[in-house]
Amino acid sequence: MKKLFTNYNFEFDKNEKKILKTFCNQNLKQIQGDNKYFAEIKVFTSLLDKLSSDTEIIKLTKDERTRLKFSIENNVSHLEKEIKKSWFFKKWLYRSMLIQYENILENHFKD
Repeated sequence: MKKLFTNYNFEFDKNEKKILKTFCNQNLKQIQGDNKYFAEIKVFTSLLDKLSSDTEIIKLTKDERTRLKFSIENNVSHLEKEIKKSWFFKKWLYRSMLIQYENILENHFKD
C-alpha cells in the first residue's frame, strides 16, 4: 500500500551537510549559464541555502528531494563505472566518495 504522506524533513549530520553542499556546488557549476536547466538551478540553489543554514532539521520540498535523490543516484552509478576502469589511487579516492554517497542514500532517501 502506498503511503499518503511522506516526510521531507531531514536531519543531516555535519559531514553529510558538507558533502551535500559540495555536491550542490558542483551541480550548479556544471549547469550554470544554460537556460534549459532553469528549474535545476533553482532547486540546487534552494538546497544550498537550506544546507548552509544552522538549523538542525532541513525541510525539503518534494521536487528538491526527488531531484537531489536522482542526482545522487546518477553520481553513484557514474562512480561505480569509473571505479571499474581506474587504477589503484584513483579507485581508492572514488571508493571513499562512493561509500559516502551510498550512505546518504541509504540513511535518508531509502523508500
